Amino acid sequence: MKAYHLFRKDLFSEIRNRYAINSLAMFIIVTISVILFSVGEETISDYLSGGLYWVVVFFTGMSGLARVFVSEEERGTTLTLQLIARPETVLSGKLIFNLVLTLAMNIVITFLYSALFPAFVIKSLMLFFITFILGTLGIAISSTIIAAIISKAGSKGTLYPVLSFPILLPLILILINLTKISMDGTPFGEAIMDVLFLASYDVVMLSVSYLLFDFIWKD
Repeated sequence: MKAYHLFRKDLFSEIRNRYAINSLAMFIIVTISVILFSVGEETISDYLSGGLYWVVVFFTGMSGLARVFVSEEERGTTLTLQLIARPETVLSGKLIFNLVLTLAMNIVITFLYSALFPAFVIKSLMLFFITFILGTLGIAISSTIIAAIISKAGSKGTLYPVLSFPILLPLILILINLTKISMDGTPFGEAIMDVLFLASYDVVMLSVSYLLFDFIWKD
């Protein structure tokens, strides 16, 4: 219940300030526009469009998801949260907020990308849907724990993408591969090992986040 209240606090605060929302929206528009202008009249391949889709998702996430803990440090409310809530409660509330933000971001990117890039055609919808959900969950989990780590550092803006890249790289690679398979129309059963790897990544990152957060939060 406390995690839900913490999520509501962050949600209403974001609705008032719209810092992360504006950052994500602007980055989505800029990134997709740059790709469109770069491609020009050229025709990009199906697989390249699938890879670029997750590149847009990754770099857009880097622009706004770090705010979930950094905002607490900037407002000076970190100590208050440490006093009134358990570490796992704080992490749960922040994770729910980042998950909702990431899901909304990815849905917007998917619709815009599908409308602007004709080559991005998914033939195996079920496989892509599961890939989309597990990928969104993985990005949200990883981004949340990384945000907690960099909130204690001085150079928050530059440190976030530096830490995120090696942690999210295996996730992005498997997401690109599963998207390529989805565009080929491969049945779900033939991609089960890749899906299990993706699910395992999410479980491992979630477990590590809850195990380490107590030390990060009280440091």
